Amino acid sequence: MQSLFTRRIVSVLGLTALIALLSVSATQARSGLLQSKEEALARYQEQATSARPVVLYTAHNRGLIQLAVANNATFGTYGQDIADPFTGERIPSCVYPKNSDHVYLWVGAFWIGAVVDRDTLVSVGTEDFYVTQEFWPDEQPFGNFTYESIDVNSPFYTPNAYSEEDIICTYSDTNTDPGLVDIDPFTNLAHRPLGIEVTQRSMAWSYEYADDFILFDYQIRNIGQKRLSKVYMGIWVDGDVWHVSRNGPEGWNDDIVGFLIDHPAPEGCGFMDTVNIAYTADNDGDPDGGRWDYRSPRGVVGARVVRTPSDSLQLSYNWWIINYSDPARDFGPRKLETPGDPFRSFGGRLGTPEGDPNKYYVLRHREFDYDLIYTATDNTDKGYRPPPPQAEEYARGWDTRYLLSFGPFSIDPGQTLPISFAWVAGENLHQQPNDFDRLFDPNFPDFFYNELDFSNLALNARWASWVYDNPGRDTDGDGYFGKFRVCAFDSLIERIDTTITGPDTAIDTLYRYTEADTFYYEGDGVPDFEGAGPPPAPRMRVIPSDGKLTVRWNGYFTETTPDVFLGDVDFEGYRVYIALDDRLTSFSLLQSYDVEDYNRYRYGELPNGSDGWVLEEVPFTLDSLRTLFGEPDFEPLLWTRSRPWEWEGEFYYFEGQDNNQSDLTRPDGIRKVYPEATRPDPDSTTWTEDEVTDAYGDPLPKYYEYEYTIDNILPTVPYYVAVSAFDYGSPASGLPALETSPVNNMIMEYPQTPADTVERYDLDVYVYPNPYLGDGRYARAGFENRDRSEPPERARLIHFANLPRVCTISIYSLDGDLVKEIEHNYPTGGPGSMHATWDLITRNTQAVVSGIYYWVVESAERTQQGKLVIIK
Repeated sequence: MQSLFTRRIVSVLGLTALIALLSVSATQARSGLLQSKEEALARYQEQATSARPVVLYTAHNRGLIQLAVANNATFGTYGQDIADPFTGERIPSCVYPKNSDHVYLWVGAFWIGAVVDRDTLVSVGTEDFYVTQEFWPDEQPFGNFTYESIDVNSPFYTPNAYSEEDIICTYSDTNTDPGLVDIDPFTNLAHRPLGIEVTQRSMAWSYEYADDFILFDYQIRNIGQKRLSKVYMGIWVDGDVWHVSRNGPEGWNDDIVGFLIDHPAPEGCGFMDTVNIAYTADNDGDPDGGRWDYRSPRGVVGARVVRTPSDSLQLSYNWWIINYSDPARDFGPRKLETPGDPFRSFGGRLGTPEGDPNKYYVLRHREFDYDLIYTATDNTDKGYRPPPPQAEEYARGWDTRYLLSFGPFSIDPGQTLPISFAWVAGENLHQQPNDFDRLFDPNFPDFFYNELDFSNLALNARWASWVYDNPGRDTDGDGYFGKFRVCAFDSLIERIDTTITGPDTAIDTLYRYTEADTFYYEGDGVPDFEGAGPPPAPRMRVIPSDGKLTVRWNGYFTETTPDVFLGDVDFEGYRVYIALDDRLTSFSLLQSYDVEDYNRYRYGELPNGSDGWVLEEVPFTLDSLRTLFGEPDFEPLLWTRSRPWEWEGEFYYFEGQDNNQSDLTRPDGIRKVYPEATRPDPDSTTWTEDEVTDAYGDPLPKYYEYEYTIDNILPTVPYYVAVSAFDYGSPASGLPALETSPVNNMIMEYPQTPADTVERYDLDVYVYPNPYLGDGRYARAGFENRDRSEPPERARLIHFANLPRVCTISIYSLDGDLVKEIEHNYPTGGPGSMHATWDLITRNTQAVVSGIYYWVVESAERTQQGKLVIIK
């Protein structure tokens, strides 16, 4: 590279050539990286699909993070799509927020190293070259996943579950088959197992405070015969951030990594929350033309350790950039040599640890690397080596890995150690679309860094640690509730006393009292893996008709299941939502119902010893208040803070809980389907056939059956409909009302004639739009590619309506050549059973050309045919 002095005298033409040369150099390095990633992926897929035992994938899909999990100590899919085993939808590694198509991960893995006798051994799920895979599941069926859920509506419900979506698998590092476990290319030695078995449980929730993280719990057992000494473990992450439409170097090679140690606590008073989270984000959020759009991943995702077997945790954070084609460009922050800590050479590479000895060195070497964006600054005063020649280029964002490690521990034969970490996401790290271009200077990165907003990531990391170990909860009964903080502040003036000191002078004495909020911020050290949750979502179905959708649901479990924290039923109401796509932010509230109930405030002693209004109880229904006070016409809202109700020497005032929209008789609102039905006996064995409905598979009481009609909507487009349930929270403890997520029970349906009606009346199939116009602006109007996740040529749709439940759709050219065949198979009916779409892609995966085509629909009852026209 030419020096700055040379650059001053170079001609304009020479400067252009120099810039081109530098660009080619960077491009070549990045294309070499791409080639290696693709080659590594091909090797891995060939190995995984041909191997016995088989590596399996499943997916978390409950909260706002959609995360692929494998049964071989890895999570993420090397940037590729997998099919969610329950929804069938594709999940590319890690998507956040849910259904946004913003991907935040290439692959992550569990690493563990130890000293066995005099040998240093390391086992990894995968590593930088994607060659070494040293954890393998058992042979089928023992290597498969098992599922558990606390959701009573889930087919995997069990009271022993921890979350709404527990995924459990077991794997070990004992497989030494050279066909599965490659020889270490650095040491040229075969894999030597540590002799450990790992039972992994990952947990996800959909609650508003817990839907931005997934907890991983590892139970690590020494199944060998030797003691494992100086054990260090780590979470290795190759985080890449991109929108699915930019899956390539454009998306991979401009990311930043860092470590957030602490963040101001939301309560204020100068308190700081310890966060200790390693993170990955896009360098600028990928704005388009100076604006955010649907392809802009503005968030941040990272890993935080929440449990280790030792209170004296030694945490380390290291990151590095690998360069497959040129080891000299390999880089990672390294400390300067000291007499007590000599510099360790990794061979020809400065950052990437190859081989067990170097991996173990990075696992155990206590170090907190500076953030990537500070690579070009001088960090020698912090003990680091000077910046590399490519420092300014790296600081702008690169394809980077990090390792969050901790230890040391010892594991004796037969002993099991628990380790837990949280995979946490946060929204809106990037605030303004031009911040990076306007503010980033690799030599002075603070201006840009100070505009990054870590508040949502820090809040979610806090909640992850709280769900793991609930603050203020004495789980083991030893009298210790965890650590707390006291935030004191001056309250309002209590009174003013005026003393006359002369004809024209006086002294006012202001008496204030001090209030103090006490809140727990850490638990008692005993894992809970539990949090307050809303009532279970209701069982739900949608009945379509032309231009109308009737939403029906049954709330038996919703209205009778006790809250795990309160020990009592805390159901408050339902909300009906509608959306044009499956993203949470797309849902709009249509209607709500909530129980008519009221909070009762008593004038009494506050926690700080002064007097004031306190809320000590759960809400009261109107009937319960009238019974309590012996007043059949009692109206709670007549009694306010300034005009309280006096009863038995106490003063009270009342406020409604939520909106108290409790009318179930309005034809345009939420209605009871069977208003004459009575509340059933709690003993389900006493229910009669007349008291129950079988519409949901299980017999459920008609008393809890509700419906809401969505009318006057377009029959040509699908709608996503959901019914949520919410509770009244815990007003006395400050816990807000919680609501189930609409995306967890949403149903997509077309407001068209249902398939059973089509079959009963032998209705004719129709096709739309016909003709299909290439310039018809269907996407802009919302008729196709609503989330814009597909290239326009791959997102076109022609619709077939009035279909029977089971049929075959065939499309032919005028010459009689089969263009496409679609199997429409809904034998039991259900959403979408009257409708199908064709994406204008042939059976040979080519886009169709303009022309006239024949369509044929064959069912057991009849064969129909017609023409369709495509004009591009």
